[in-house]
Amino acid sequence: MKQRRRRGCRAREPRSSREGDFRSSRTEKQVEEEEGGLSAPAGPITRAAALHAALSQWTLISAPWPHVTMPANGNLPLKLQFGLINHEGRYLTAESFGFKMNASAPSLKKKQVWTLEHDSQDSQVVYLRSHLGRYLASDKDGKVSCEAEGHNSNCRFLIVAQSDGRWALQSEPHLRFFGGSRDYLSCFAQFISDAELWAVHLALHPQANLHSVARKRYAHLSIEDGEIAVDMNIPWGVAALLTLVYMNGKYCLKSCDGQFLNNDGKLLMQSGRGTAYTLEFKCGKLAFKDCEGKYLSPMGPTGTLRSGRCSKPGKDELFDLEESHPQVVLTAANGRFVSIRQGVSLSANQEDESDMETFQMEIEKETNKCTFRSSQGNYWTLVAHGGIQSTSSVVSADTMFSVEWLGQKVALKASNGKYICTKKNGQLLAVSDSVGEDELLSIKMINRPMLILRGQNGFICHHKNSNTLDASRSIYDIFTLQHSNGAYQIKGASGQYWYVNSSLVVCSDGEAPEDFFIELVERGRLAIRGKNGKYLRGDPGGLLKGDGLTLSSSVLWEY
Repeated sequence: MKQRRRRGCRAREPRSSREGDFRSSRTEKQVEEEEGGLSAPAGPITRAAALHAALSQWTLISAPWPHVTMPANGNLPLKLQFGLINHEGRYLTAESFGFKMNASAPSLKKKQVWTLEHDSQDSQVVYLRSHLGRYLASDKDGKVSCEAEGHNSNCRFLIVAQSDGRWALQSEPHLRFFGGSRDYLSCFAQFISDAELWAVHLALHPQANLHSVARKRYAHLSIEDGEIAVDMNIPWGVAALLTLVYMNGKYCLKSCDGQFLNNDGKLLMQSGRGTAYTLEFKCGKLAFKDCEGKYLSPMGPTGTLRSGRCSKPGKDELFDLEESHPQVVLTAANGRFVSIRQGVSLSANQEDESDMETFQMEIEKETNKCTFRSSQGNYWTLVAHGGIQSTSSVVSADTMFSVEWLGQKVALKASNGKYICTKKNGQLLAVSDSVGEDELLSIKMINRPMLILRGQNGFICHHKNSNTLDASRSIYDIFTLQHSNGAYQIKGASGQYWYVNSSLVVCSDGEAPEDFFIELVERGRLAIRGKNGKYLRGDPGGLLKGDGLTLSSSVLWEY
């Protein structure tokens, strides 16, 4: 079979002979050579043919990426978790009992979530891990299971991506394709039919930062130019928050002001054909393919995000999704904003909010202690005599602070065991043994004007036939978060507000705003208190209630 030459796609060589890195620039001839793609094999499948098909679909980088480099924001890319939807619109499910599998679920919940893992030696080989930590496997007779506790030969799969974005999953050792419906799943098909194709539905929280692999910069809304630009060293402010909106098997990119990114780089108020993208996964990275078969990439000096001419994704078209940390403004007891405008020492002496008064809270998973990072990338750190300065470039014990949530206020304790207090001149010092008026701060989160909440059983969404809220849905509603006098108000698309009624049920048809208090208690998760002092909780029936007494898993929400 005559093979067309593709940049980055080459016959397999001994690993020691692979050299070089992927070049981000392309000539017009190279672009033209990348046109076209492979469909499903038309004849009996040999190992060489199967491997060639997988290599051609995956557009390999000539030097694989065995290690993930920490980006400028201090984050690792989010794990690629997703649901797999078969030709009947049902999700692949790993049941808790007996490690059974089926494709019967109508929506994406915990049992339908799968995590993609790459083989450490062969970047084309992937493993699919269920929510139970067990791996999808197929034996030589096509029998599938999900009991393996680790990577073994029967768990090795190749992904053959189709032009419509769906995947065919091929057993790497046995060269057969995985598919089926309901309880009848197997991996014995020699050819790809509709029954062996799976649509991919991301299970990540839909709000994130978008990081360009080639430019090593973050995407953000540029209001002046009416575009999404990829030229930010640190994803700062609400402009860097993007929302992935899932529609009919494709994804739209929504900016923080509610506009959709069209493939020509323009921002539109309504979604349409040009704003819908198919997600493709390449070596653990994401690519966005538009309706014309071209891919989003940063263009020009500001990195305008739009579709280019390439119909095969290279390094320029690859992105990471990263967790968006909360960014906050702190107000001290003197009514002034904590700032570094006057220098590196922290002082509460400003009346206006700017980047100099905004800090990123990065919460450590193990201890729930917190660091505060400035827009210049430096961390707060404890210095001599209890001083607090924004000078550290690395995280250490002296950059970690304990946060005590006290209703509308917080108190911060430094590594010396002392609370931070505000002196009469506005200077912040960690010298107090107990909490009084001068040790209290209020925190306002500024980079979640659009709020999407997901609990242990699903997203929060309006109930179809009542004024209550569901807390176990596979789809989400976007709510507006407002802040006033140390409290938050939550508003739906109709303009009506959340409130807790006399039965401690959260309703969404309030005419007047009601105060709620947000506590950023874990990395990526918050708790919400009502004015009755109790936490909002998703009950076993899926109803959102305002009766939570303690910080349990049922009151924590990804945001």
